[in-house]
Amino acid sequence: MNDAPQRVVLVSGLSGAGKASVLRALEDIGFEAVDNPPLEMIEGLVHRTDAGRGLAVGVDARSRGFDAEAVLATLARLRLNPGLRPELVFAWAEEQVLLRRFTETRRRHPLSPQGRVADGIRIEQQAIAPLHAAADIVIDTSDLPLAALRQLVERRYASDESAEPQSGLSVSLVSFAFPAGLPRDADMVLDARFLRNPHYDQQLRPLTGSDPAVAAYVEADPDFAVFFGQITGLLNLVLPRFVQEGKKYATIAIGCTGGRHRSVAIVERLSIYLSNLGWRTSVSHRELSRESNDAHVGQRRDLGAAAVSAQEPDRTP
Repeated sequence: MNDAPQRVVLVSGLSGAGKASVLRALEDIGFEAVDNPPLEMIEGLVHRTDAGRGLAVGVDARSRGFDAEAVLATLARLRLNPGLRPELVFAWAEEQVLLRRFTETRRRHPLSPQGRVADGIRIEQQAIAPLHAAADIVIDTSDLPLAALRQLVERRYASDESAEPQSGLSVSLVSFAFPAGLPRDADMVLDARFLRNPHYDQQLRPLTGSDPAVAAYVEADPDFAVFFGQITGLLNLVLPRFVQEGKKYATIAIGCTGGRHRSVAIVERLSIYLSNLGWRTSVSHRELSRESNDAHVGQRRDLGAAAVSAQEPDRTP
């Protein structure tokens, strides 16, 4: 007999930011998923769902008569039931990324079907802002590949939670490049730029911090052991306090100059360290993901150009 509270996940977010992908990922791991039902039906859906199966409900500004405050009031009522474990997940992405996605798919924005996509994005941002502010988890999909998004959802909602206190907190470890800007959802940012840089080693430059040779080079820096010890000491202090405060999700960002070597190596080692202590961790390398996305877009453009060239008539005299 399973006495654990039933999980109820309200999934909201901006159009084009991946809300549907989050719902599909939850459905794939056993949740009953319902997208955008009338708001007044949500509590009824909870009671009709098998107690041993979680319920995921998509809620967004497409609904007729949408009211963010009414959504929050529904969530508050669900939280009064000790037999439920409700959460609000919000999918978000930068405006330029959303514009690019709508352009690539040639879709119209649901809140501006006859107008500019940018207008629809701004209208939706205003309408749904209270949900963004109140979310238990905000997932920034701007540089997050679909596979990484699914992995994040699976790690949080498919894992078998033990009685350990840290099991309620998911720790996301992110590597990044300072010149490209700080990760917006970071709870803590650490700077690894003072360590010696593998970029200046011709043999290591093409590699990344996930390669053993680069990791060994970074860890051979005379100050690495002290730095890593300070990081782990800090996290051993603050992560349990995050749990005490009821925090469900923590993002630790480690940056360097290019976001390819030092920060990646430290994030990979830190993930192993924290996992061995029982923390649930996920890893993402922002700049490596961007490189992968850019390469994929370039490949699609090359294939598209090749297809156009193949269709052109032969003009050779």
